[in-house]
Amino acid sequence: MKTSRLLTTIAFAFMMLVSFNIEAQKFSGLDKSPLDLASFPSRGSDKAIKVFYSRPQLKGRTVGKELAPYGKLWRTGANDATQIQFLSDMKFGGKTIKTGAYSLFTIPGEKEWTIIISSDVDNWATRGYKESNEVARVTVPVTEGSDSLEAFSITFEATDAGATMHLGWDKVRVAVPFTK
Repeated sequence: MKTSRLLTTIAFAFMMLVSFNIEAQKFSGLDKSPLDLASFPSRGSDKAIKVFYSRPQLKGRTVGKELAPYGKLWRTGANDATQIQFLSDMKFGGKTIKTGAYSLFTIPGEKEWTIIISSDVDNWATRGYKESNEVARVTVPVTEGSDSLEAFSITFEATDAGATMHLGWDKVRVAVPFTK
């Protein structure tokens, strides 16, 4: 009788352990707009700028219409507002951006985009954005790339004066200068 009860208890404990273990190993699938990191420089430990952003996909839609609508404030990616971190003071549009974390917002246009660095952080989309919290704003021209990019992308290129952040999606290309 005692052996039977002991075996039942052990079997029950084993089943509970297996069921909890199976539940603990359920991972979520890949986000539809996965989180990515672009940094300058892209390799090494001497980073000056890091951008954390989600990468929405075209999926047959159009930039400026269904995606990143012209003339409207955009979070510069998907999901949370894009976060830009400066690991050293940089200049943007003639203003010094102090070391720290900020949000990167844009107002897309057909011929030019307005790029906004805001002290508003940890926002979902553009919620919480206040114009009064803008640290700097510049307007840059739009150019057309030869290849279409399915996923919204950010990359950096070194320049003599600092770095250029490139935004690209479909054939839209935007170059945003930062100086030291």
